[in-house]
Formats: sequence, C-alpha cells, structure tokens
Amino acid sequence: MFLRMLPMSRDAVKTLFHPFAADMLPAPKAGERVLFLGAEAGAPRLEGFEAEIVAVQNLRPLYRALQAHGSEVTPEISGEDYDAAMILCGKHRGENENRMAEALKRVKAGGLIVAAGAKEDGIVTLRKTLAKLGIEAESTPKYHGVAIWFARPDDVSAAVAKLEQKPVTIDNRFTAMPGMFSHDRVDDGSELLVSRMPTDFDGNAADFGAGWGYLSVMLAEKSPRTARIDLFEADYNALEFAKTNLLENCPRLTARFFWQDLAAEPPKEKYDLIIMNPPFHAGGQAAEPALGQAMIKAAATALRSGGKLLMVANRGLPYEPVLASEFRKSEEVCRNARFKILSAQK
Repeated sequence: MFLRMLPMSRDAVKTLFHPFAADMLPAPKAGERVLFLGAEAGAPRLEGFEAEIVAVQNLRPLYRALQAHGSEVTPEISGEDYDAAMILCGKHRGENENRMAEALKRVKAGGLIVAAGAKEDGIVTLRKTLAKLGIEAESTPKYHGVAIWFARPDDVSAAVAKLEQKPVTIDNRFTAMPGMFSHDRVDDGSELLVSRMPTDFDGNAADFGAGWGYLSVMLAEKSPRTARIDLFEADYNALEFAKTNLLENCPRLTARFFWQDLAAEPPKEKYDLIIMNPPFHAGGQAAEPALGQAMIKAAATALRSGGKLLMVANRGLPYEPVLASEFRKSEEVCRNARFKILSAQK
C-alpha cells in the first residue's frame, strides 16, 4: 500500500486551535470562511469561533472520522477568497509546503494563515522556509507541538512558486506527488513482489492499497489476459494518480478505482487474485502490523474459493499466523534481506 503514515496525535489539532483559545488571535466570525487543510477530527469547540470551516482531507480514515463528528469535509481543495486558512502539518516536507502554497493562493490578501504540527513533524522547518521567502510568522508552543501564524501578503507569487510541488516522474512512465508513499521511486518491496507475479493470470484481480498504481500496471503487463483490476486505496490523491498511470500504461485494461479504508470498508465483490503491499509504519515509528493484518482479513473475505493472495511484507512482521487462520493454505514464497513474499489460497 502506498501510504505508510497513520493519523497524527490529536494534540496537533489542539495546538492548531490554541492561538484562538488563548486569545492570541481573534476567532473567525460568522459569515467568514476558513479553509482547513489536512483536517482532522478533535478540534475544540471555541466560543466565538463561528466561521464556516471547509475541511479538506484526502486520507479516507481521517475523512470518515470527520464525517462521524458531523463535519463538512471533502478530499479535494477548491474555492478561493477564503478569509483564513488552517494547516495541520505532517512529516513530509513536500506535502506541508504544498498545503502552504494552496493556502497562500486561496486566502484573501491580509487573511490569517495558521499552521501547526507536533515537534517531530515539519512545522519548524516550514517556518524557516517561510522566513527565507520573506514571510515572518509568529509562533507559540503548546501540547508538544508548535503553532505559527501570519497575515497573507499582498503578493505571494514568488512564495507559491517556491512552495508548490510538481508531479514527479518515475522510470519515465509513472507520475506521483510528494506526500505519497514512494513518490519518487519504485518501492523495493513492490519490485520483489512483481518478480513473483503470475504470467498466465486471466481472471479478476484487486490491488489492495494500490497507491499510484505500480503493482496494477505490472500485473497487467506480466499477465496480459487479466480481465479486470480493481484498485483500492485510502489516499484520494494517490488514487487520482493511479487513474492516470493505468490509463497511460495500460489503456486497454479494464480497471476500476475505489477510495476505501479496507480495514473498515470491505470490498463488495469477489476476486480470483489479490495483490498487496500493506502499510506497516505508524508515523515513522516502529513497525506496526495491525493494519496489514486487517487487510489480510479483508482479502480473505474478498477472495473466491480457490482464490489467491500474493503480498509483500517486511521480514520481521508476524503475518503468518493470521494467514494460517484465514486461509486454507499459506506459505512464504521467497525473501531477501528486507522483505518476504507471502502467498495464501482461500
């Protein structure tokens, strides 16, 4: 799966709203519109903060959490002339800078822009980058994080040009964006999985955690008689790039695209083959197998009798017990210094 980052602590949300809660900044008023980039649930209810919040979140689990809290949320950024913008930062510098560029483009001149993140996120780096571009931000630490803010300058063209991220071309045939897993190269684990893909497959397949589409393209090329591939991905932005990459590399392939959180939203169809490179990191910390285990269980329910799961995993992750409990038979196909290929049959 081309998405390794799990939700950040809600402390970062509290850090973002702290300047308003502490009366360092005036709360946006009724009738005003605030763009909330990287939005997450858990925002405190502040007296006087009556502006309409337009929440943008491309990661399906966080999107669903916002919906569950009654927030209006969209996976795509749109609109302009916002009165203010709020940005939650993560660990990927390119994604943080791109969100800042979007805020600069879409907020009115003189409008407030506030950003925050945990100290291990890129908020300090972002502040330094803004300073180099001539934008001096005030700041305050709170809840193990830092919040920064400034008034949007009249002319932001130079800053936007420096901050705005461009698509990256990989192997002269794929495109991806900073912030996506393995956005500038083919992941080594995925390459190993491709080396064990079938060459004679002719049924319906699913790619769980499809990212920007690499594994689906390679399956279609190795098995040209593949009937259809359904791509499931929790990152809306990555899935949009997958659509482009599949169209450009496999224009005749029948492919469908599903923005889903497989741990909570199981597929409704049955497949002959499922391929996957599941996520195994939580915010850059130690390997955490829970999401991969949930995806294995989802794969077991989505395979036809006799159907096959083919997956790659970090060598140290304990996926074998869940494979043994969910499938009729399972085995390790191969391994190298870092990864192992596992196969299971329903």
